[in-house]
Amino acid sequence: MGKVRILVADDHETIRRGVRAMIESQPGWEICAEAKTGRECVDKALALKPEVVILDLAMPELNGLEAARQILKHNPQAEILILTVHESGELVKEVLSAGAHGYVLKSDAGDDLIAAIRALSDHKVFFTSTVAKAMLNEFRDLTHKIPNAMTANRQLTSREREIFQLLAEGKTNRLIADLLHISLKTVQTHRAAIFRKLDLHSIGDLIRYAMRSKYILSDAV
Repeated sequence: MGKVRILVADDHETIRRGVRAMIESQPGWEICAEAKTGRECVDKALALKPEVVILDLAMPELNGLEAARQILKHNPQAEILILTVHESGELVKEVLSAGAHGYVLKSDAGDDLIAAIRALSDHKVFFTSTVAKAMLNEFRDLTHKIPNAMTANRQLTSREREIFQLLAEGKTNRLIADLLHISLKTVQTHRAAIFRKLDLHSIGDLIRYAMRSKYILSDAV
């Protein structure tokens, strides 16, 4: 296997340090950058163009799903490996829909992370056995499910999903405008569209919606 450049994105330094140690033990592999937020991950991935991006789902400012979508939109050759504590079949479907090809639980990283990076470096798909079982259970139950909050989120545009998360994190319209480099009026327009599409009437409604749909993922969940 040739040289593999890897970007690691996780808001916990201990996780990044552990992943770095595992990767640097492999000949020809190197960490080209680390990121602590989803937005920082996107910026570094687009600037450095690593072969593999290891990305947590629960990231501040921009969640892992949206970060994956933005990276692959501009660099479809990149391989996204999700490294997370979450194992629901529904989330795995969202990850696949976003374009990621690997999904490893943090509890399985010691056994599976190296194998997953090797697979993605060869443009193959990799899922830990625990995740594969979660997917199987989700598909078995599919015919009994009704449209839920995660499905409703797909009504939102990419920019609206970004603003949705930032609002749910408690950021003001002005702070969002500064963070995304857009006008305050544009933020207000997107905010109104989010409320209309999701039938929300207050920030409290939005936060409760986010918690129900697990749109904002927390390692404490």
